Amino acid sequence: MEYSLSSESTSTQLTLPVPDTVAPPQVRRPHLVLAIVLTCQLMLILDATVMNVALPKIQHDLGFTPTSLSWVMNAYSLVFGGLLLLGGRAGDLFGRRRMFVLGTALFTAASLVGGLADSATLLLVARVVQGFGAAAAGPSTLALIVSTFTETRARVRALSLFSAMSSGGFAIGLILGGLLTEWLSWRAVLFINVPFGAAIILLAPRFVPEPARRKAHLDIPGALTGTTAVAALVYSFIRAATHGWGDPATLGFLFGGLAALAAFLTIELRTRQALMPLRLFADRNRAAAYLNFFIGPMAMMSMFFYLTQFLQEVTHFAALQTGLAFLPMAAAMFSLSRVIPRLLPRFGPKPLLLVGTTSMFGGLLWLTQLDQGSTYVAGLLGPMLLMGIGGGLAFSPLNIIIMSTVRPEDAGAAGGVLQTMQQVGSTLGLAILVTVFGTATRSASTATASRQEVLVTGMTAAFTTAAILAAFTFVVALTFKRTR
Repeated sequence: MEYSLSSESTSTQLTLPVPDTVAPPQVRRPHLVLAIVLTCQLMLILDATVMNVALPKIQHDLGFTPTSLSWVMNAYSLVFGGLLLLGGRAGDLFGRRRMFVLGTALFTAASLVGGLADSATLLLVARVVQGFGAAAAGPSTLALIVSTFTETRARVRALSLFSAMSSGGFAIGLILGGLLTEWLSWRAVLFINVPFGAAIILLAPRFVPEPARRKAHLDIPGALTGTTAVAALVYSFIRAATHGWGDPATLGFLFGGLAALAAFLTIELRTRQALMPLRLFADRNRAAAYLNFFIGPMAMMSMFFYLTQFLQEVTHFAALQTGLAFLPMAAAMFSLSRVIPRLLPRFGPKPLLLVGTTSMFGGLLWLTQLDQGSTYVAGLLGPMLLMGIGGGLAFSPLNIIIMSTVRPEDAGAAGGVLQTMQQVGSTLGLAILVTVFGTATRSASTATASRQEVLVTGMTAAFTTAAILAAFTFVVALTFKRTR
């Protein structure tokens, strides 16, 4: 039974886009090509969470304040998400394989510098440069899969594996971060990128085919306004965590970000080759998939960021124990991602997404019941399994829905928009949750309240907000067309 996607009827089918006049590149070893591309994607995604478990030791060694510590995560995600659209269009213009290799090289070099950092400033600079490299390489991963695997079944399998790496990579990052931090040092979570990055740089020019370039231009005004909008909005929420919403600078960044966002959308409407072609949102299923790729990570990041702190600060888990605590969730997420190619043709996206978003909401709602006496088995294992099931079902089909129907000339831009939604959602979501956490902890801080009580109060407030965001992903899932 074939699953296809069409915007003209209420039933939906997934088919390959109509090929253009450019012949597809010759692929000598498609499995090796896929391994190279997926290794890069996993490396980029890992760096969004692999630092989480190491944060307490980074704070101790380099002197970060509790509020500035979130910039170890945000400095990377912010630049990565803000420049992904530009990176996608640059791949169309300069060559996707070339941008893939150059971005990986920049990311690898910055990882080495970050691992050697002896100050908070140098580490943050390295994380920013990592973001530049990731933004250059990231969009080309999806575009190279689409251009390399032209047969429907092969493409769906490749996109499913990509989904597994993208969704499971967040949890794998926590596990790997715990192992490296406990056995070696927090610096090892950055050094680990170097050998893998070097292998990609050496193998990609030899085995990954270079798709034909297409006429394109870099939408610099769109890139500037889009990046400014994301940076200003994220910073306004982070600043509100310490200064409150009555602070003039906080409001200035907030309204400035909204103005930049309006300017970005205006530019994209008028630009012939936009960074974010609005025609990508013409199909209802694809538009809903993009929206859930934005809201879903906003909800998920609270679990990764605050649950690692709960495990270490409240239950007193070591870094290794903290990383291994996420193993059941990662296993559930990866296992479900692997069976999506069989489930999607049979049931279509809507039932899978409804079950996945419901599971994710249930897991976050369960986490709001945590207290100082919560144990791993009774209080955390169940929510983690629900989140793993939710992540596997709620996100894995989205890559296939978006990329399997996009026109070849829009593959780079579509991949850039997809990953932009994911990264900006993660970054903005974390900023919002940091604000909620800061407000709750200030209200809970009294002379008689212990530090752990204050932390748990702030974390449960963040989980409550995340559960509300997860409920919105369920609402979006309801809008998908019925399938046959």
